[in-house]
Amino acid sequence: MEAVFEFTRAALPWVAVGLLLAVFAARSARKNQKQDPGENYGTEGMCLGMCMGTAIGASLGNNTGLGISLGMLIGLAIGTCIKKEDRHNGHDEQ
Repeated sequence: MEAVFEFTRAALPWVAVGLLLAVFAARSARKNQKQDPGENYGTEGMCLGMCMGTAIGASLGNNTGLGISLGMLIGLAIGTCIKKEDRHNGHDEQ
């Protein structure tokens, strides 16, 4: 069982780098399209992911550095998938 934990600890940083490159590639492909800077929840997702990653990393073996980085990455990936609603759509400005 210890070998599984050692493999997981060795592989997680490489998985995080791969996911980060995939998120950057997807965002750069969408960057060519015209979009508003605040149309998704990427920043909020990173903040919440960092907090959750810190808590999970500290509770599962005091590996907070890896928890912070993976939490930010997962939060960014989830946050960019969620679109913000247009608040001014359908409302007349006075």
